[in-house]
Amino acid sequence: MAKLKITLVRSTSKLKKPQLATLEALGLRKIGASVEQKDNPQIRGMVKKVEHVLAVEEI
Repeated sequence: MAKLKITLVRSTSKLKKPQLATLEALGLRKIGASVEQKDNPQIRGMVKKVEHVLAVEEI
């Protein structure tokens, strides 16, 4: 199964609480932090919700 490398590239200071909770669930806390997640519809939906602060690449 494919994986996604998700990196937080922008500040979270102006985000709403549900968006912050989504980032927390993805495992991202600091700018520049990266995580690898399985590529599935649930993760894709979470990424779509906060895509304006993320960089995503398939690995």
